[in-house]
Amino acid sequence: MMWSDGNGWGGWVVMLFSMAILWGGLFVLIVWAVRQFTPASGQRRPEPTTILEERFARGEISKEEFEESRRVLNKGP
Repeated sequence: MMWSDGNGWGGWVVMLFSMAILWGGLFVLIVWAVRQFTPASGQRRPEPTTILEERFARGEISKEEFEESRRVLNKGP
């Protein structure tokens, strides 16, 4: 009486390889999700004046709005 279906070591190798791919893929997915949905601690926010200059350069605000906002930012508290 035989206890296996006669595949020998081939079935075990395929199963081991499949499980390694499954666990490796799950690990990569978890690492990607954590990096995607948590804020990066090394990234700094741009300075307000830099944002203001970029908005002016893109034409989102007029020269008068730019100068008034810059004056308010430079005045401080």
